[in-house]
Amino acid sequence: MLVFPQFDPVAISVGPINIHWYGIMYIIAFGGAWILADYRRKQAPSQWSSEQISDLVFYGAMGAVLGGRLGSVFFYNIDRFIEDPFWLFRVWEGGMSFHGGFIGVLIAMYLYSNSIGKKFWETLDFIAPCVPLGIGAGRLGNFIGGELWGRPTDVAWGMVFPHVDNFARHPSQLYEAVLEGIVLFIIVWWFSSSPKPRMAVSGMFATFYGFFRFCIEFLREPDLHIGFVAYEWLTMGQLLSFPMLIIGVLLLMLSYKNHHKI
Repeated sequence: MLVFPQFDPVAISVGPINIHWYGIMYIIAFGGAWILADYRRKQAPSQWSSEQISDLVFYGAMGAVLGGRLGSVFFYNIDRFIEDPFWLFRVWEGGMSFHGGFIGVLIAMYLYSNSIGKKFWETLDFIAPCVPLGIGAGRLGNFIGGELWGRPTDVAWGMVFPHVDNFARHPSQLYEAVLEGIVLFIIVWWFSSSPKPRMAVSGMFATFYGFFRFCIEFLREPDLHIGFVAYEWLTMGQLLSFPMLIIGVLLLMLSYKNHHKI
């Protein structure tokens, strides 16, 4: 049985300035996305400029942060927001929703694509392989912050989170970091390494993220203030992830169906 090490949420402190682990994880996520996107640009330099890549990552970062925070409010924490509206701005305390951030990124990519005259799906297919490692970094931030722990378990690697209770629990944040981060990156990056029909790469990302997240939710403790949303087993995360899985499969089907018609 392992014990959660109770990390200090402040990674670096210089005088009155505190740098939180959450902030470092966001820097890693967006910096990594920029490096990977620039690498993909260099494989086909006539399609994207370095300036466009910088702007693309900036738009994506704004969409992820704003959408993630608003998603956390409206999907999970509307009561907390009503009681303490300024909590919305205290991002270092945690409280980001992947699905809200995903919607925010979609909106940002749509706006940016229109501004530079590119097709929406062209932009999404380009950036999708660059996203998973950033998701993994975010899950490490969840682990360091001691939030989003798993359900009680008797597996050998079960971990006690002393700030929660004395039960050994699944370190579900690490499961998500591996599956939603590393494994998803390998799948989508490999899939996108050769030419694919429009929407296929985006469909692959949505399919496997939705599948991984839906499965991991069975091991992750439901949010205490929400619990199960239906059938005594369905969580909010599963409710939000299942449509991603279905839409991803439909995108793949439509992509190859339309491709064969050309």
